[in-house]
Amino acid sequence: MRVTSSSEFHTYPARLSDAQRDRVLGVLREGAAQGRLSHDTFLRRMELALVARRPDELAALTSDLDTGGRWSQGLVRAVGGLSAFPGRLRRAWQTERLPGLLLPAPGSHPLLIGRDPANGLRLNHETVSRLHAELSVRSGRWVLRDLGSTNGTCVNGQRLVGSIPVRDGDQVSFGRMSFRLTTPGLRPSA
Repeated sequence: MRVTSSSEFHTYPARLSDAQRDRVLGVLREGAAQGRLSHDTFLRRMELALVARRPDELAALTSDLDTGGRWSQGLVRAVGGLSAFPGRLRRAWQTERLPGLLLPAPGSHPLLIGRDPANGLRLNHETVSRLHAELSVRSGRWVLRDLGSTNGTCVNGQRLVGSIPVRDGDQVSFGRMSFRLTTPGLRPSA
């Protein structure tokens, strides 16, 4: 029988906490959202973060992404806001010049939008799908839903996924056809 001395016992680092892993995953998500990581790099680092066993392994995954203190984060937000200003100004300028799309009086059936002649609103343009979108009233609010169109539906410059409530003054695009929503005298109750 062999007796071991206390110097032969190995000490293992403490297990990583979920909070440590979550912080690293959040930094990786933010880095990908800011375009600082390619999609493949993001996925690989996420995999490595999930199997990491030591804090130094996690730290290596975000060493090039950590943004420092509050001052640098504020600076990044300020620069981001300033760089987005020309786009917001251009959209505001264009919105006033867009043709109006009059929302129909509320009905029990949705208004189908697309190239198909049977649609309630026919848009004859090559970037508009046959069944592009539908506009309906739900719970007293206008709701726009993309129907799996090829070139997409956008509301106020953001591509629509699923459905979203819309209102008077919103800018909507079906493919490359853009309009500014206007309401008739009869509005759905809010």
